[in-house]
Amino acid sequence: MAVAFIGVPFVTDRVGAKDVNHLLAEAQRHPIQGWDFRWVREGGRFHEEPLPWDYSDLVAQRARGSPDLLDLGTGGGERLAAVSPRPGLTVATESYPPNVRVAARRLVPLGVHLVRSSGAPDNVPGGGAPSAGLLPFRDGAFHLVIDRNEAYVPREVARLLAPGGSFLTEQSGSAEIPELYRLLDLRPPPDLGPGRSLDLARHQLMAVGLAPLAGGEADFAMSFRDVGALAWYLAAVPWAVPGFSMKSQRGALERLHRRIAEEGPIRVPRHAFWLEAQKR
Repeated sequence: MAVAFIGVPFVTDRVGAKDVNHLLAEAQRHPIQGWDFRWVREGGRFHEEPLPWDYSDLVAQRARGSPDLLDLGTGGGERLAAVSPRPGLTVATESYPPNVRVAARRLVPLGVHLVRSSGAPDNVPGGGAPSAGLLPFRDGAFHLVIDRNEAYVPREVARLLAPGGSFLTEQSGSAEIPELYRLLDLRPPPDLGPGRSLDLARHQLMAVGLAPLAGGEADFAMSFRDVGALAWYLAAVPWAVPGFSMKSQRGALERLHRRIAEEGPIRVPRHAFWLEAQKR
């Protein structure tokens, strides 16, 4: 019997029938490459509720009229590779070492320039003066800078934008972090704080001379249909629960495996926002 769960049917099938040893061993074997989550999305093993906006469409609309484009934190280049048409000069940066080679293999044959950069401090209150996140491009080099879920230095973004240029970003807050720690029987870090927010992003960009044009925010959820999908996700985004490992959290994962068998998929709340700002 199927049980409806935030748009994903939960059924007893070949995935649900696998034991915890099989699921975790499978997750350990499967490579993590860029932000390609197709492996766990297949069959609804990992599901995210849709947002009321389409970031890819927002990027495509603006890319059509821009002579150049800079993508901050391109991941594995999956989304940038799908932008069509791309501006004649398209540049991407990536700071996470496992993603750099993946992005290079995907983007360089498309004529996209890839630059390995240092990661920026997180865009949260009290972040202080940045010690990283500076980029090797001249002032006013780009008319369109985009950023999806990558920390950035607001003053550096303003420096890189040409007059009249736009910055478009989609960011996730940290609403899921406390729940992920709770699921794993771990105590959240004391300095977790409020995380990223639309209001904070507006304030930071206005402080460096950028004028907000449009934006939006939404609460949504992601769900995990088996512990293999959850464990693989936590390995793919190691900053969510630093120090996570399938070995050290084995007991919690076994408990969650039993919970899923009895109650269905695990639901984790999330929050996201998008914002566009212009350099006047």
